[in-house]
Amino acid sequence: MRTTQILMSLLFLLTLTACPGSKGEGVDPDSLGDPGSVSLVFPENNSECTEGAVVDDLQSAVTFQWEASESADYYEVNLKNLIDGSTQLTESGHNESTITLASNTPYEWFVVSKSNASDTGLKSATWKFYNAGAGLVNYAPFPAEALYPKRGGSIPATTKLSLQWQAEDVDGDIVDFEVFFGTETAPSTAIGTTEATTIEVNVSSGQSYYWQVKTKDGKGNTSQSEVFNFKVQ
Repeated sequence: MRTTQILMSLLFLLTLTACPGSKGEGVDPDSLGDPGSVSLVFPENNSECTEGAVVDDLQSAVTFQWEASESADYYEVNLKNLIDGSTQLTESGHNESTITLASNTPYEWFVVSKSNASDTGLKSATWKFYNAGAGLVNYAPFPAEALYPKRGGSIPATTKLSLQWQAEDVDGDIVDFEVFFGTETAPSTAIGTTEATTIEVNVSSGQSYYWQVKTKDGKGNTSQSEVFNFKVQ
């Protein structure tokens, strides 16, 4: 009986020590931001933002919100226009900031918590949203993002590989992707259209390649990704 009790206790302890290790498996650290960084609140990730105050026919003012940090003296709100690639930085002494943006335009944003006692800051996760405009009922997809190879990355020598990307759409009506690929820095050769988020290409060792994805939805709206690049070793 005593042997059985000891075995049961050992099994119980093994279960306790195994459980914590399973937490967070498969989570992309980049999607969580730096440890100790603030959590974003609004606009929500991959959402349609319709709560902006109309400034004029082309612009609206959106109030960004995030959780406050006790160790932060101020915050930097970083915004990127996903259509033209332009960026803007706004400082705030509170955990919100109202910023005027272009309407009918997709953006991504993150917040850096800053302290007067340090030159470095803690970067939050990066979220995307579509800043809606009056009267628009269907939105263009967010520009695709490279998954593999990573932009600017280097991969082992090979003759074939599968380009992989991800894409989001507020309306959820993406129909296909047209992929441009080549050795020129502004790839103009379309290598195919696919409903999948991957396509196979031929490559050579020692060569640098550039690729771009055009995303199309069911209403005919399109978005063009940035030009991604990688080198084959």
